[in-house]
Amino acid sequence: MTAASEAPVEENRFFLPEDLTLLNPHNIPEHIAIIMDGNRRWAKQRNLPPMMGHWEGAEILTDVVNAASDLGVKTLTVYAFSTENWTRPNNEVEALMNIFECYLIQKRSQMIQDGVRLQAIGDLDRLPPRVYDAYLLTKQATEHCTKINLVLAMNYGGRDELRRTISKILERHDQKKISPGELTEEFIGNYLDTVPFKDPDLLIRTSGECRVSNFLLWQISYTEIYTTEVLWPDFSPKQLLEAIMAYQRRSRRKGGSL
Repeated sequence: MTAASEAPVEENRFFLPEDLTLLNPHNIPEHIAIIMDGNRRWAKQRNLPPMMGHWEGAEILTDVVNAASDLGVKTLTVYAFSTENWTRPNNEVEALMNIFECYLIQKRSQMIQDGVRLQAIGDLDRLPPRVYDAYLLTKQATEHCTKINLVLAMNYGGRDELRRTISKILERHDQKKISPGELTEEFIGNYLDTVPFKDPDLLIRTSGECRVSNFLLWQISYTEIYTTEVLWPDFSPKQLLEAIMAYQRRSRRKGGSL
């Protein structure tokens, strides 16, 4: 039996063979980060309550994760809830927390089936206990999964991450003095939330906005950025494929261009 005949049928569940011929299989971004923007606008366009947009966005995430996995992406980090989102109306924040809890519980079995390993970044201590407990249970249940890492950025902000990183370094300094020469980029990187993963190769932002909104400020220094007018609930494996194709057409250089 050949290797091709042994491949799981689901590997091409989102794409036609002719779609896959458009990609260079040796240049797939290993780590993709996504700012999932446009949920509320999507709902407003359809005269629906804002929360319907968030529910639809949560459903779309499952297909995008699995499509990324099928293409060979190893880590997908999504901006689920920022440190600034706490300023939204209390009823909206509460509804978002309900969505997180339901998603983490209802999708747990499917994550295991699809080989999705769940992790999170951010200051998780502020999450409601029911949400944090649902996260921990799903994280533990998927620890053995190896096909793709799904990293939820929850109560996450790039500046807050750097603040917490400095705090952790100062705590270590109190225990054992750190010399200025030790403060290399690698040393600092070992205290970031994202230490288990490499920096993103590609950042996707939906809804046409062109700012990074305090997301992974340290990690995206050399990341390719792709924006699309598509609102997040309308984002699909097709749009993911287009973003990766755009990524592959670029010549990546660190340290500026000549």
